[in-house]
Amino acid sequence: MDESEMYIGLDIGTTSIKVIVAEKVNGQMNIIGVGNEKSQGISRGVIVDIDKASASIKKAANQAEEKTSIKIENVVAGIPANMMKIDHCNGMINLSDQSKEIDNNDVIKVSNAAIASNIPAEREIVDLLPEEFIVDGFDGIQDPRGMVGIKLEMKGRVITGPKTIIHNTKKAIEKAGLSIKYLISNSQAEGDFVLNEAEKDFGTILVDLGGGQASVSVFHDNELKYAETEQEGGEYITKDISAVLNTSIINAEKIKREYGFSDARQAQNENEFPVEVVGQSQTVNVSEKFLAEIIQARVDQIFSKLKDKLDKIRALDLPGGIVITGGCSSLPGIAQLAAESFNTNIRPYIPDQIGLRDPSYSLVLSIVEYTSKISEVELIVRSVVDKNSNIVDNVIRLENNNEKKGNSDKKNKENNEKKKKEDGIVKKVSKFFSGFFEE
Repeated sequence: MDESEMYIGLDIGTTSIKVIVAEKVNGQMNIIGVGNEKSQGISRGVIVDIDKASASIKKAANQAEEKTSIKIENVVAGIPANMMKIDHCNGMINLSDQSKEIDNNDVIKVSNAAIASNIPAEREIVDLLPEEFIVDGFDGIQDPRGMVGIKLEMKGRVITGPKTIIHNTKKAIEKAGLSIKYLISNSQAEGDFVLNEAEKDFGTILVDLGGGQASVSVFHDNELKYAETEQEGGEYITKDISAVLNTSIINAEKIKREYGFSDARQAQNENEFPVEVVGQSQTVNVSEKFLAEIIQARVDQIFSKLKDKLDKIRALDLPGGIVITGGCSSLPGIAQLAAESFNTNIRPYIPDQIGLRDPSYSLVLSIVEYTSKISEVELIVRSVVDKNSNIVDNVIRLENNNEKKGNSDKKNKENNEKKKKEDGIVKKVSKFFSGFFEE
């Protein structure tokens, strides 16, 4: 099977690194391989040790390779929302030849013009998203190629992130022996996949409760308007349990998963479980209620900090409410707690793909799904971000193949019509002469 037919997504998380190999057949995305490795060298969503992070990425990719028997070479990786900035951009070029149709190079030129303004030295472009093209004043054009005109404009959004985060991500992936097809914004990809069309249109908040941090994204008018993180996540809950119960991090994580409730009102004081306490030979029984109180204290704090961010931009006034996902969102009772904390409606999101029905897989699934929907013209636009990419070459190759196929189909059609015509003449001649022989 040709790898070009596949979509390979990489989610570099604080607690785990996931690689998904997917194939889209007849509009349906089929997951054919998954790699999931414990993260090393990553803190609060950011790579702090390139060597350790690259080793974890390599292990996750190797797991996916073993399950698919496919050599993974190129990946699409997500960039976290840490200090992400979203700006509108606008570019315009004059077309030299009015009779010449707008082509890929013209799209590249107008895209470059759109980001011609100085990007601060400490920031780097993650993505460039075209919203519309304008040809000689006619707006709302999604793909201007093939049109003719005097002036070409592009309006879009440019997403930038801290150069350090992007550099470390690229370096770790390359050190793992993988090539980066392109980088995308986690917030853009996850919102596009998890939210439905009405939610993206009318306005909705997406909260991803990850292991190392909680990410919040706001969509309105089908656009990502805001993305930010709070540097606390499920990892902090585990550390709280470990500190209060005086048990190891490994035991604390296991206890959280097996007995944890985020809403203490749903836990029972009568239900107890044994805890291995450091420095003691005998286990100590702890109530389910006490554990839930530890967990809720941290969850309340995370929600409070996120609410402060959302209140500043009045995002909670949007009619879509909040959609909540991410590994930590699987804690029982968290949706009800969120509804009370944010005073809005909450919709939990869990992927429905077989074998991946866990909110911790939402982001990596979003990366492959989002990648599969990127149009040719969007790829050409973002090629100005990926200076060393072969995106345009691939698009041109695809166009050439389609043109060759079209010419071939046309020739076959002409040959078929010619053959039908000849067959018709033969039949008429045969019928004409058969009349003589019958007489």
